[in-house]
Amino acid sequence: MTVVAVVGGVGAPGATTTALGLTLSWPLRAGLRVVLIEADPDGGAVLAGALRGRVSAQYGLHQLGLAHRQGKLDEFFFQQLIDLTGGERNRLLLPGLADFAQAASLAHTWEPLARLLAWLEGPDMPHDVVVDLGRSGTLGSSAVLARKADVVLVVARGTLRSATAARVRVEALRRDLDANGTGADALGLAVVEGPDYPAGEVAKLLGLPLLMSLPYETRTAEALSDGRGEVDKRAMRSRLMRQIASGADEILSHARARQVRLWVPGSGPGPGLGSGSGEQYRVG
Repeated sequence: MTVVAVVGGVGAPGATTTALGLTLSWPLRAGLRVVLIEADPDGGAVLAGALRGRVSAQYGLHQLGLAHRQGKLDEFFFQQLIDLTGGERNRLLLPGLADFAQAASLAHTWEPLARLLAWLEGPDMPHDVVVDLGRSGTLGSSAVLARKADVVLVVARGTLRSATAARVRVEALRRDLDANGTGADALGLAVVEGPDYPAGEVAKLLGLPLLMSLPYETRTAEALSDGRGEVDKRAMRSRLMRQIASGADEILSHARARQVRLWVPGSGPGPGLGSGSGEQYRVG
C-alpha cells in the first residue's frame, strides 16, 4: 500500500496532469489496483478534462460527506469509483468536487477518508492511491491527506515564477509535515521543463529530492488536462508518459524507504509484506 499526494501551486504547474499520468502509468503487480482521488477543495478537473464530460457528475467526492455522516464511508467509497481502463477496473478514479462550495460539507470527512486511504483494501485486492491535492488541498482540514501520505510530490515548472512560489509552499509543507505528519522527508519534487531553470537547479533551490523530471510536451499534456485528443497507445508511448512511468518507480522507492523507517517492529507484517491496519506505522 502506497499513498502519494500530488501538490500544485501558483501558475498551474501541472499537478492534475501529473497525478492522472501517474495513475495511468503506475506499475501494477498482480493483485493490485491504483486509485486517483481528486481531493482539491477548489474542484476536480478529470471529468470535464480528460474524460470530456462522458461520465455522469453524480459520481464523486461530494457523495462521501453524506456517506460518512451515515456511517457508510467505506461502502460508499467503492461505489463512487470510475474505471479509467475500459473494463479492467485496475486504474480507478474518484472524481472531485463540481463546485468548490461543496468542500464545506467535507470538513469532518477528510480525516476518516485519510485513514481509509492509509490502508485501502478493496473487496478483493489492495490499492495504491494517488491523491491530487491541487493548489488548495494542503490547507485547512483537507491537509490531513498530505500528512498521512507516504510521499508528498510537489509539482513545479522550471520558471522563476513557479520555482519562487514553490519555495514558499515547500517551507510551509516542511513545517506542517514535521509537526503534524510523519516527517518532511515525505517530500519529493516533480519538475516540468521551463525556460529559466533545469530540473536539477529547481531541486537544489527547494532542497528536495528530484523524483521526476518531465518534458513540456503540449500534445500529451493537453490530452490529460483538457481532453484535447485521446489518451491512447500513442499518448502512452510519448516522452511525457515514459518519464512519468520512470518517475513512478522513483516515487515507489522513496515511499518504501520511508515505510521501512516508520515501521514499528513487532506491530505486524513489515512494509509490503501483507495487509494490516496501517497503525503499524509510526505517526509523528
